[in-house]
Amino acid sequence: MTTPRTVLVTGGNRGIGYAIAEEFVAQGHRVAVTARSGSGPEGSLTVRADVTDAAAVDAAFTEVEAALGPIEVLVANAGITRDTLLMRMTEDDFDAVIDTNLGGAFRVVKRASKGMLKARFGRIVLISSVAGLLGSAGQVNYASSKSGLVGMARSITRELGARGITANVVAPGIIETDMTAELPEATLADYKKSIPAGRFATASEVAKVVTWLAGDDSGYISGAVIPVDGGLGMGH
Repeated sequence: MTTPRTVLVTGGNRGIGYAIAEEFVAQGHRVAVTARSGSGPEGSLTVRADVTDAAAVDAAFTEVEAALGPIEVLVANAGITRDTLLMRMTEDDFDAVIDTNLGGAFRVVKRASKGMLKARFGRIVLISSVAGLLGSAGQVNYASSKSGLVGMARSITRELGARGITANVVAPGIIETDMTAELPEATLADYKKSIPAGRFATASEVAKVVTWLAGDDSGYISGAVIPVDGGLGMGH
């Protein structure tokens, strides 16, 4: 039985974030999600926040702390894509993705660390992507932001590891979500050929790895990159 914790999942209104929040709720934790629109799963508290705005992040944390108590588990999942080839990628395409995916993780981690240091306990899980280590054509901005999370988790581990705080990265491969459902059949078939498992993951398979990393049994794992990709990124 895992200890019930106060959990915050950023971008918990759809896709992987929603599935992660749902799994934490199912396991009996106190769960809040941040969302710019929509809401998290039943049984979770939804707070409005844009992770590119430090003041909004601070306000969201304050709201969650008042309702559910200090945040013990943080899952930094909020992310965007602006895919285009390097030659066509604008400064804004690059900056927007870095500011949300990498800057957003920094802002929420910094705010969460206050309470975690006080409690001498914390679980930080950063949601990266197989693209962060394998690379992906048309995703120089996205892959850079997701790769940056690895350096972030490892630096946090060196800084805060002695205070009972862990920081790990989960790197999903291609997941069955609304986003992938929009891709052409031929593209999906091509992708599938490169995955040793021969199938895409479900969002719930990612969620279960995240909840395990946040649980009582994984307190000695930190600075790790856990791929959930059916073998797609092996060796990276």
